Amino acid sequence: MTALNMPCTAVYATDSTKIGYGQGTAVDSANRPVDAVAFNQKYLELGAYALTNDSTRIIITFDQGYENGYTSQILDTLKEKNVSAIFFLTGDYAKKEDALVRRMIDEGHTLGNHGMTHASIPELSEKGVWEEINSLHEYVLDKYGYEMQYFRCPCGEYSEKALETVRHCGYRTVFWSYAYVDWIADKQPEPTESLKKLTDSAHSGEILLLHSVSATNAQILGQLIDNLRAKGFTV
Repeated sequence: MTALNMPCTAVYATDSTKIGYGQGTAVDSANRPVDAVAFNQKYLELGAYALTNDSTRIIITFDQGYENGYTSQILDTLKEKNVSAIFFLTGDYAKKEDALVRRMIDEGHTLGNHGMTHASIPELSEKGVWEEINSLHEYVLDKYGYEMQYFRCPCGEYSEKALETVRHCGYRTVFWSYAYVDWIADKQPEPTESLKKLTDSAHSGEILLLHSVSATNAQILGQLIDNLRAKGFTV
């Protein structure tokens, strides 16, 4: 993908209705959330997906809105377990956390674009979506020499028109097929229960969303990776 140097054009989707994504609770025979499966079926042609087609692999992703002191521990665990993750950065994070971002790159992780200001993209104009994505794209390219290609909608909010705009910006939009309430820093879930929940929810093609602000996630990540591998998945 080349650097984004002009506003997006040729947007064909016209439905600008704001939609809030969620994986739902119902699952199919492969333990995949049916809402994630339906999302893929509907929006793959717009370059957006909530599952991958790799039935053996689980992809771990983190949303990086701000630093809460746990990312270094998470990176230590990923390095120990030889796991590559995707870290979706906001502009604030990319500007403030130089050492951690450079470590992510140096240790083989993928950087994703979570928007310069974490704005809700269905509430923006086409030009606004382009500016939200491109300003962070160019910043990370200039500062870190890294070219991002994956976008995650802030708060999981999207519209068909916004997804099409993202696609014409040269990005693929990555949602998730499993997430749990892990982002409230002062109300962390119980580690044993969380580990069981994440392990039991494992499924083919899973894109797992975690937040690095979570003390619980930092504590259980190594065991979670071991559990997923014990179930036969590549992580």
